[in-house]
Amino acid sequence: MKKIDRYILKKFLTTFFFCILLMTLVVVVIDISEKTDDFVKSHLSPWRIFIDYYGGFIPRIDAMLFPLFVFIAVIFFTSKMADRSENIAILSSGISFRRFLLPYWIGGSFLALLLWGGYHIVLPKANMQWSSFEAKYIPSSLDYASNFSGRNYYFRIDSNSYAGIRYFDTTNKSGGNFFVQRFANNQLVYNLRSDAIAWDTAIKKWKLSGVIERTLSGDKETVRRSPTLTMQYNFKPRDLRRDEFLKDRLTTVELNELIALQKLRGTEGINDLLVERYNRDAIPVSVLILTLIGAILSSKK
Repeated sequence: MKKIDRYILKKFLTTFFFCILLMTLVVVVIDISEKTDDFVKSHLSPWRIFIDYYGGFIPRIDAMLFPLFVFIAVIFFTSKMADRSENIAILSSGISFRRFLLPYWIGGSFLALLLWGGYHIVLPKANMQWSSFEAKYIPSSLDYASNFSGRNYYFRIDSNSYAGIRYFDTTNKSGGNFFVQRFANNQLVYNLRSDAIAWDTAIKKWKLSGVIERTLSGDKETVRRSPTLTMQYNFKPRDLRRDEFLKDRLTTVELNELIALQKLRGTEGINDLLVERYNRDAIPVSVLILTLIGAILSSKK
């Protein structure tokens, strides 16, 4: 890079970080004024509130405002350069407009990568931290951690097996009236029914109570009864929680695993998961696009 490139790049980055920092401070002050009573009732120290709540809240706000303030920063400092005839001097020296946009490409790519890493790594953890604090200490907030999954929950375990639970409590990680059915060649070959199902956090498996297993082979049927039974299934308690904000708290690896699992089960609401996954790549790209649009629009005096 030449000296003029470093000059433009420095203007770009310093203007952007100043704008995003200033707006973050404004949003935090407004949020504190709205939640002061809740913070007092929580009996937490200011440092604990800042770490536990604003440690998750600030990344959420910054990620939301990031593309907008990239656009504003580019227009702000480029229009000032144009107003001082700096752009005319640069272009009159024989530099093409494409070459003039090189530092914008570099700065926009850097900020796009920064936001991309934030969406894939930082933001899911921040959403988890922020939503956990709100659910615990701010009763007026939305319930981001629903304790009850509902009734009559049916889903697909694999390509040949289906399961259902009449009700499930995500707080106790237990439910009742659980069944599994396995098919082969459009024929039922295995049926399991259980009075109760509970997640064992120690061994990471499901414990069933009052189990009846039926294995069908042609005209023959084998029945086995078990007071308790430990089983390994490819679903966990979080998969049974009806939580529309769960996707925001999952890392990209976990989100990809959930999408693959929901595709296997044939879940109807998979589009929300796919939109969240694609947004994590698309929104950082928009930063680069907005950078170029802002530079082109504001480069004329």
